[in-house]
Amino acid sequence: MARPRVLVLGGGFGGLHAARRLRNEDVDVTVLERGTSHVFQPLLYQCATGLVSEGSIASPLRHLLRKQKNVHVALGEATSVTAVGDGSAGDGGVVTASRFDGSTFELPYDYLVVAVGMQQAYHGHDEYVQWAPGMKTLDDALAIRRKLISAFEMAESLPTPEERRPWLTFAVAGGGPTGVELAGQIRELATRALAKEFDSIHPSEARVLLFHGGDRVLESFPDSLTKKAQRTLDAVGVETHLGVHVTDVTATDVEVTAKAEPKTVTRYDTHTVLWTAGVEAVPFVKQLADAMGVEQDRSGRIAVQPDLSIPGHSNVFVVGDIMSLNKLAGVAEVAMQGGRAAGAAITADLSDSARKDFKYRDLGTAAYIARGHALVQAGPLRMSGFLGWVSWGVIHIAFLAGNRNRVGTLINWAATLATGTRRERAITYGDPETARRPYN
Repeated sequence: MARPRVLVLGGGFGGLHAARRLRNEDVDVTVLERGTSHVFQPLLYQCATGLVSEGSIASPLRHLLRKQKNVHVALGEATSVTAVGDGSAGDGGVVTASRFDGSTFELPYDYLVVAVGMQQAYHGHDEYVQWAPGMKTLDDALAIRRKLISAFEMAESLPTPEERRPWLTFAVAGGGPTGVELAGQIRELATRALAKEFDSIHPSEARVLLFHGGDRVLESFPDSLTKKAQRTLDAVGVETHLGVHVTDVTATDVEVTAKAEPKTVTRYDTHTVLWTAGVEAVPFVKQLADAMGVEQDRSGRIAVQPDLSIPGHSNVFVVGDIMSLNKLAGVAEVAMQGGRAAGAAITADLSDSARKDFKYRDLGTAAYIARGHALVQAGPLRMSGFLGWVSWGVIHIAFLAGNRNRVGTLINWAATLATGTRRERAITYGDPETARRPYN
């Protein structure tokens, strides 16, 4: 009798932990991932601002799973899925995937774990992406690093303050954890790492604008912590604009409109706009929902059963950011625990045991504001300032994949603290067309 085939879509937190949970099971596991590495997304903004290298937060999937003999890693991106049978546990199906050269191939499955994650949402204005990169992939982080470092270099080459000012103005859309962390790091990059390296400009003059539609930043945290975060942002020089939406982005400016009446419109001259204002499901999730006959919510998430399977398809599991269950946030720990739970449900089927409902254990959330200042919330425990900063560092080191990345990140952090500089500032221009337009 052939061994059950488990197909895991995505090599992020959910997919990796699902595959690992099946380490000792009599199954054949295939992990399909569009890139070659598992990326630690919570530190992408540090890669973008030169604090850590891309290698410190990306671990090759083949290396991470090299000791797991029942796993095969495939490079490709899922494009469609066909369900076979009535959706009972172990009933098969086929996923069609595309390679980077455009060719396609098919992957049959008996069990499917979908952990493909989310992408940046531009809320009907996808044209913004050419001027305002998001923060979801390594490509995004390297594109942002190029824009940031190039902006300072361009300003250095210009003769007058008026010409330099738009290059030294940085706009961040979105006041959630990623937006706040990115804004704080840009100011820290300018005032600490670059402060003594330029002749014509003073990088500390860099103006960082943070735009957010809510009435406070970091709305997922208690009000007492967000007030402390706001004081830190004010202290480091981030200009926070609340109650506004970004309503236009061009190569040379950004437009924001107040939510309250009168709806005043303001434009800011800037060559650097960074987008962290919301996420949405990747296109494959809609194809999955249509194929399985289920609905998506406004962000594209799919509601799941208590065991994380799709209603009517007990052999298909949805985990991570695209999973809708009990209003759980799209954070790394939800994805990791969800991946393990999906693997456990498959294991239960193989042993003819009853599946257990997924029960999320909240280990807390954290956000970095500036050096010596971070927020951590874990149940009733709330930390900020230096203690929160240390706790934030311990949490992130613990969750990094691979000892080499943990050690490398610690060394980078220690070197930055000791020397005040950031060595990870090399910029790449990507494909030849991009290389001809390095500042776009």
